[in-house]
Amino acid sequence: MELTLFNTLSRKKEVFQPIKSGEAGIYTCGPTVYAHAHIGNLRSYVFPDVLKKTLRLLGYQVLHVINITDVGHLTSNADEGEDKLERAARQQARSAWDIAAEYTEHYLRDLRRLNIDVPPDLPRATGHIPEQIAMIEKLAAGGYTYDTEDGIYFDSARFPDYGRLARLKAEGLQEGSRVEMGGKRNKTDFALWKFSSADAQRQMEWESPWGKGFPGWHIECSAMSMKYLGERFDIHTGGTDHIPVHHTNEIAQSEAATGKPFVNYWLHGEYLIVGEDKDRDKRMGKSEGNLLRLQQLIDEGYEPLAFRYLALNAHYRNYLNFTDQALKAADAALMGLRRLIRGVGGEAAGAAEAPSEEAQAPVETPKDGREAALLADLCDDLNTPRALATLWTALRDERLPAGKKLALAGFAEGLLSLNLFDFSRLEAQEAVPDVIREIAEQRWAARQAKDYAESDRLRNLLAKEGFSVQDGKEGYQLLKFS
Repeated sequence: MELTLFNTLSRKKEVFQPIKSGEAGIYTCGPTVYAHAHIGNLRSYVFPDVLKKTLRLLGYQVLHVINITDVGHLTSNADEGEDKLERAARQQARSAWDIAAEYTEHYLRDLRRLNIDVPPDLPRATGHIPEQIAMIEKLAAGGYTYDTEDGIYFDSARFPDYGRLARLKAEGLQEGSRVEMGGKRNKTDFALWKFSSADAQRQMEWESPWGKGFPGWHIECSAMSMKYLGERFDIHTGGTDHIPVHHTNEIAQSEAATGKPFVNYWLHGEYLIVGEDKDRDKRMGKSEGNLLRLQQLIDEGYEPLAFRYLALNAHYRNYLNFTDQALKAADAALMGLRRLIRGVGGEAAGAAEAPSEEAQAPVETPKDGREAALLADLCDDLNTPRALATLWTALRDERLPAGKKLALAGFAEGLLSLNLFDFSRLEAQEAVPDVIREIAEQRWAARQAKDYAESDRLRNLLAKEGFSVQDGKEGYQLLKFS
């Protein structure tokens, strides 16, 4: 079965053809670890996880790399402002190294909570300074760099194809719309190495052939991806916000340094936006002040995989509208799938485990037409909403034998990783004491009567007893805190 992927570079679906037969190299832009990742960030790691598991099933040996940006990402994409790690260290009166270590661990914990395979290679920018310096030296030798008062810059005019990923035309850019010119020759030039300021103390800085300083944000990804995946590799993933600047600059500096095509397939996930408005200004982000962490959802009584289900229920190239109601519906749907699976003997079958990163063992190939249909959904540019619909349809089909339903559920678990055979929450809900159910019913009646003060009082009483309530159009769901 062929895998087709929408390539941002060509703006069309293309059949995946690996550089090396039977192998697939994937690089995913990782977090800048100066603060907690929010759920909009985390959505960008769900679809590469499905991609990786689909490739494994198709028989590929997958090498996946996610980087950790712990230096060099400034508060402005225009090579201006303060380093985000240095600013966090100054504001908190802490070590920048400690902050990076803390938020890296929080990020990895969130990945594990979402059943995202954590790759063995998680290179840190601070751990690859020599590789970045070597790449800048190669660019300098090729005549692609120049010096300014504050750093070494890439001359984008020397790279004829600059901006092809984002369909940029440098002559059409308004001065100052993307960058302040300063000492730059062209509006689209970008920093490869920034000099340490003489009047500001930095915690993270290194000696280089050009003086003491630190690397630019873009050079980090090129140097690290090439070290682990080679000068050319198959797939690069990230958010759509990376297209016009970060990924555009990665391509320019990488291909200028090697003279080879950098990446064959570029995959980009769309924004998570808050509410129903598809205006890009409503996207979730730290600068917008509307971020939500995965831990906050957990504190409200949701399991992390309710968010994974919500992410899978929207195509990765579409906006994901995040609302309380949408999350409640996703949580109810996930529980509904588990209820159907338990009803056909899922407890006896046991959980089907997805292959580990280390083992790289492919999921068992499809034996049934429905399994093949679900795989075909994912092979069509990772169409996870359609794959979920295929699973739902089969589990509800009264003509399909229980054994085939369980086999399909196990097959789906290996790809979608929703803990479909975990029935602990179902059992916990069924074991709710009568007194708790009575309070919950009283609260629901008060809510229906619009007596919100009494409803809140009873909700708080339930919370003290270790239970949360999720309301829907047709009723409520009572959940025990884990």
